[in-house]
Amino acid sequence: MLLAIDTSAGTSVAIVDRDAGVLAEHSSDDTRRHAEVIDGLIIACLEQSGIAVTALSGVAVGMGPGPFTGLRVGIAAARAFAFGAGKPVVPVVSHDAIAFGITEPTLVVTDARRREVYWSAYSGSDEQGLPIRTQGPELARPDDLATAVDGFAGYRRLDAAVVSGASIGLLAEGLYLHGRPFAGNEAMYLRSPDVTMSAGPKRVTA
Repeated sequence: MLLAIDTSAGTSVAIVDRDAGVLAEHSSDDTRRHAEVIDGLIIACLEQSGIAVTALSGVAVGMGPGPFTGLRVGIAAARAFAFGAGKPVVPVVSHDAIAFGITEPTLVVTDARRREVYWSAYSGSDEQGLPIRTQGPELARPDDLATAVDGFAGYRRLDAAVVSGASIGLLAEGLYLHGRPFAGNEAMYLRSPDVTMSAGPKRVTA
C-alpha cells in the first residue's frame, strides 16, 4: 500500500493498494500553489482512506519531467513524509504514469512553461500492462513536435494538466510486482531552474 504524490503539473495525492486499487485521491490543477495545497491533500487522503501511516509500505513520487519550482515541492514532501514514517521512497517517471494503461501509440505532453512542452512517446503497453516508452522525456516548442518525435503522425496526442497520484501509485506497484526498475533519484527538470545562485560574492561599492 502506497501514498503517492505528483507535482509535475498540478498537485495530486492518492493512497493505492495493489489488490484494492485506489483508496483515496485528491488533486488540484493549480500550477502555482503546490506548497500551499499538498499538506491538505495528504491529510484528506489519509482521512478518507482510514489508512494509518504505519500501514503504508512506501511513498511513490513522480520525478517529472516538470518545472523546477513545482516538481521539487512534491519530491521534498514525499521524502520528508517517508523519512518521518520510516518508509522507502519509490520514484517513477511522471509521464509513464500518464501513459499507464494505454494500448495504442500515444504522445504524452505536459506544460513546461516558457512556451515549451515536455513530451514522451509510447508505443503502447507490454504484456504486464506497463507502458513502453520509445522516446523522451524531452523538451520542445509545440510547433517543433512534428520534427522532434519520430513517426509523429502515428501517435495519438494526450495533453495532461495534472498527473494522477493514483496512476503514480499503481504504476509503482506494477513495477515492483514485475521486477521492473524505478526511476532515478534525480528530478527530471530537463533545463536549468528559473533562479540560480550567484557564482560568487557581490561586489560592494560605496
